[in-house]
Amino acid sequence: MGDVVNLKRFKKRTERIASAKQADANRTRFGRTKSERALDQQRETRANNLLDQHRIDGEDAS
Repeated sequence: MGDVVNLKRFKKRTERIASAKQADANRTRFGRTKSERALDQQRETRANNLLDQHRIDGEDAS
């Protein structure tokens, strides 16, 4: 005779495993930390500012 299995626990365990797999997939798909996003934003802002400093505007720009 087999072991007695609590079906509620078994169901919760399978749902937890499926949820963990989905969370792992989401982390690889969308995962960037807040500090990484802020660093990228800071780098982009700095690059745009440096580019704007080298821009030639005015009447003698032609």
